[in-house]
Amino acid sequence: MTARRLLLAFLAALTLLRLLIIGQIELSPDEAYYFQWSERLDWSYFSKGPGVATAMWLSTNLFGISEFGVRVLSPLLALGTSLLMLSFARRLYGESVAIWTVLMINVIPIFSVGGLVLTIDPLSIFFWMAALYTVWLALERSPDFSLWWPATGALIGLGFLAKYTNAMQLLSILLLLAVTPKYRRELGRRGFYTMLGTFLVFTAPPIIWNAQHDWITLHHLTARGGLGTAAKFDPMEFLAFLGAHFGVYSPILFGGMLVAIFWSWKRVAVYFKSRFLLAFTLPLFALYLALSFKQAGEANWTAPATMSLGLLAVALWHDRAQEHRWARRIAFAGLLVAFAMSLVTVDTELPRRLGIPLSYDLDPSARLRGWRSASEKLEEVRNEFEAAHGQPVFLIANKYGTAASLAFYLRDRRAQGPGHPPIYVPESAFPENQYYFWPRYDENVEAPAGNNPEQTYYTEEGGSNPFLGRTALYVTDRAEERPPSSIKRGFERVEMIRCIDFSRRGLPLRQLRVFACYNYRQVSL
Repeated sequence: MTARRLLLAFLAALTLLRLLIIGQIELSPDEAYYFQWSERLDWSYFSKGPGVATAMWLSTNLFGISEFGVRVLSPLLALGTSLLMLSFARRLYGESVAIWTVLMINVIPIFSVGGLVLTIDPLSIFFWMAALYTVWLALERSPDFSLWWPATGALIGLGFLAKYTNAMQLLSILLLLAVTPKYRRELGRRGFYTMLGTFLVFTAPPIIWNAQHDWITLHHLTARGGLGTAAKFDPMEFLAFLGAHFGVYSPILFGGMLVAIFWSWKRVAVYFKSRFLLAFTLPLFALYLALSFKQAGEANWTAPATMSLGLLAVALWHDRAQEHRWARRIAFAGLLVAFAMSLVTVDTELPRRLGIPLSYDLDPSARLRGWRSASEKLEEVRNEFEAAHGQPVFLIANKYGTAASLAFYLRDRRAQGPGHPPIYVPESAFPENQYYFWPRYDENVEAPAGNNPEQTYYTEEGGSNPFLGRTALYVTDRAEERPPSSIKRGFERVEMIRCIDFSRRGLPLRQLRVFACYNYRQVSL
C-alpha cells in the first residue's frame, strides 16, 4: 500500500473515531450557546455571523438534538480540511511534503480538539483552507480569467459568516499581488473584482442585522480587542499570548513554525511559493501580535493562518531533514510531543486514570463536564421549591455559558413564551451577549386587550411586564459568588436555598449555588 493510501486510511479511521467520540462528551458552554442561536435563526448575532448557527441548524435537523447532532459536522470539516491540504500541498511541494503536512495538522492539539467540538473555528479553518487553494488555482490561470476568482470570494465570504477574521484573506491577496510583479496587473483585471464583488454579497447578513441593532458587533469587537482603551505597552501580555501558542500548537512544532518564518524570509524575493504562504500567514499573526502588546488574545484567533504556515514549515524542514540528522530528530520529536499532547488534550482524564490528581481547576475540558447532572439537580431544586410554594418559577443564570449549558440538558425546558430562552441571564442596561436581543424577563410587552388600564405595572409606553411579582431561581456556577446588584435590586428579597457540590474521580468539579429571588419588581438600571 502506498504512503498516500495509508494516509487516506488513517484519515478515514480518525474521522470514524471522532464521530464515535463526539456523542460521548457533553457540550461546551460555547456549543450550547451557539445551539440556542440555531434555534433562533437570524441574519447575524451579537458577536458573530450566522455561520455556526446555520451549521448547527442543519446538523440537528438531520441528526436530532443531541451532542452528536450538534457536532457531527466538526469531524467532517476536519476531514475536508485535511483532504484540501493534501491536494494543495501535493500541488506545491509533492507527495511527501503533503503527507507529512496532513499528519502534522492532525496531531496538533488545537486541531485535534477542533475535530471534536463545533465552534466557529472548524468552519473558519475549512473555508480559509479552501480559499487558499482556489486563489492559487486562479493565479495558475493568470492572466486569463477563471471561475476560481469568484469561487475564492464565495469561500472567503462563507468563512467570514463564521468568523470575521476570514476577511483578512482579502488583505493577504492584495499584498501578494502588489509585491509580485508577475501578478500585479491582476489588481486591474476582472478576476480580482469579481472576487471582491462575490465576497461583498456575503457581508449583507451581518450588515443588515447590525444596522438594525446599532452596530453592536463593531462595538463588541472593538472592546474585545482592547481598541477602545488607552494605548499601552505590556510585554507580559505579549508573552502570555505567545506562550499560549506554544501550548495549543505544541512547543516544538510551533517553534519550528517560527524558525520557518525566519528561514523563508530570505527566500521570499526569489521563491513565489514562500511569498504566497507567508502572505496568508503574516497579516493575521501581525494583527494579533500587535494587539497582544496591549491585551493578550486567544491562541485560536490565529489558527487559520497556521494552515499556510504549517505547510511552509513542513516544506522547509523536509528539505533539511533529507540532509541533516538533527533536523529529522527535531521533526519526529515535534510530532511525537504534539501527538502525546493531543491525547491528553482530547482525554484529560488520562492523567487521573494514571493516578495523577490533576485538579479540574487546571483542566480546560472541565467546561465540558458535569452539565447533565447539574441540570438534573437544578430541576430537582426547582420542583421541590415549586411544590413548597405553590407557584411556578423562572430561571436565571449568572452568565450566558451557564444558562446555555444548563438549558440544553434540562428535561423540562419550560420557555416562558415564544422565543424565550429556558434560562435567562441577569438584566443589563447594555447588550453583553445574544440574550439581550431575545425576549427577556425585564422587558415590557404590549398589554393584552381588556386589561385594567389602572394596573400599576403598566408603563408610560402602555406595555406591561408579565414577570412582575413572580419568583425566580438564580443559579451560579462560581463558588462563593453572590447574585449581582441587578438581581438584588430587581427582586424584593434574595436568599440562598441550595449549594450543590459536584465531584469527579474524588476531585471537586463544579459548585452550583441556587438563590430564591422573590417578587420581581423591575427597576431602572
